Amino acid sequence: MNISPSARQPIREAWPLERLIYEHSISLGLSLHPNTYRAYSSHLNSYLTFCQLHGFAITPTPDTLSFFVVFMSHYIQPRSVENYLSGIVSQLEPHFPEVRDARNSDLVRRTLRGSLRRFSRPVVRRQPLARMHLLHAINTFPRPFAYDDLCWLAQLLCGFFGLLRLGELVSSTADDGYAQLSSRSSVHFEASSFSFVVPRRKSDLLHEGDTVRIVQTPFDDDPFSLFTQYIAYRDVSMPLHPLLWVRADGSVPTRSWFLARFRAVFPDSSLGGHSLRSGGATSLAAAGVPPSQIQAIGAWSSSAWQRYVRKHPVLLQTLLFHGRPLHDPPFASL
Repeated sequence: MNISPSARQPIREAWPLERLIYEHSISLGLSLHPNTYRAYSSHLNSYLTFCQLHGFAITPTPDTLSFFVVFMSHYIQPRSVENYLSGIVSQLEPHFPEVRDARNSDLVRRTLRGSLRRFSRPVVRRQPLARMHLLHAINTFPRPFAYDDLCWLAQLLCGFFGLLRLGELVSSTADDGYAQLSSRSSVHFEASSFSFVVPRRKSDLLHEGDTVRIVQTPFDDDPFSLFTQYIAYRDVSMPLHPLLWVRADGSVPTRSWFLARFRAVFPDSSLGGHSLRSGGATSLAAAGVPPSQIQAIGAWSSSAWQRYVRKHPVLLQTLLFHGRPLHDPPFASL
């Protein structure tokens, strides 16, 4: 093998085998997000419990996985069983390299298809928030806003206008590190817009973070005004805290904290945390924003964004391809 003399390498110290193994194990452990790892572990536990109940060996064969699909489809939706299989494959593959072939076998595929036809029920999706819901939320709290009220309202409007998932605004579990949450230093203001970096979007495969930019509107639910008030209040109260979203006691807003306030303001059970993102996408579609721009604003990697638009397909066709806005003008920029 001929190597060019100019292709020099910097001098690096050799690592002991123990360090190589240690660093290797850390990288492997970080290959999955902690939340994904917990879900996959739960899926594997379901499979192991199934095998124990029925006296089957845990070796994942097409027959065993097919029986698992039939059994679990009687208790949970077959769509979820399909997700369970992904977790089982991920967890068992280091020990049983043939598990992926068993999962992709014709027997398992046909069993899944039959279970979907036999047991599947329509998906009940949360209804989208509308602009009138935002006004209701703003008018619910007394003026001047208390710190936590202002923080919650700013998150609500940023989630709606920025097409954000709730998990991109709050801490889902105690294991969420600072690197997985938006930082105060990422906030940038311009004359009529603001932006901040969301570090953990699902579509961010390079882990560089996505910049969310939201523009000012001339309406009473203007996100720019509320966000500016929140930042001013936050910087005075906790100037040294590194995170963007902080509660009055210095803790990070959690999913349960946000949803408890959400249900107090919106007691309608058809609304939920997912209503922010679907409401923003629906409002953009109703405003006549082209599909490509909606997809880019929400950072969807495919046409999956259309599932978030809670409009009848006939109406959606009219809105998207005839350019006839029915509501307010677009409120986000790329």
